[in-house]
Amino acid sequence: MAEIQVRGRYFDELEVGDAVNTPARTMTETDVVMFAAISGDFNQLHTDEVFASAGAFGARVTHGMLVLSVATGLVGRAGVFEGTAIGFTNLEWKFKKPVYIGDTIRVRAEVVRKRPLGKEAGFVFVKAEVLNQKDEVVQAGEWRAIVAQKPKQE
Repeated sequence: MAEIQVRGRYFDELEVGDAVNTPARTMTETDVVMFAAISGDFNQLHTDEVFASAGAFGARVTHGMLVLSVATGLVGRAGVFEGTAIGFTNLEWKFKKPVYIGDTIRVRAEVVRKRPLGKEAGFVFVKAEVLNQKDEVVQAGEWRAIVAQKPKQE
């Protein structure tokens, strides 16, 4: 049986300043409809074009929490924490600009600090910015996750 290779980086392999730019993803009508159904958030800014077009944004916008959720998935697709993340523990987050249906987003993430948590894991603090297709920061903040230490060879 072949040994499974983990793509993720362990706590002790990550350095402050390590950064990743994720793949991009376009936010679709289907995303908004499905998120509204799953979350129960049918706010007219997301679901009523006539209402939203008369409002501050001039059109329907995607749910801010949907964008944040997709952002975590994009970081996951980058593979940095694949197989090494133990848990997401905290975030401080700002919603800076609307994301419209049809906008394409990506994430720029950087390790800004680390703190050991026992012998088997540590906290990793990540500065994350969600950018749209115009390279405008639409959401940003800091995430904290628990990441496993590299297993000791016996």
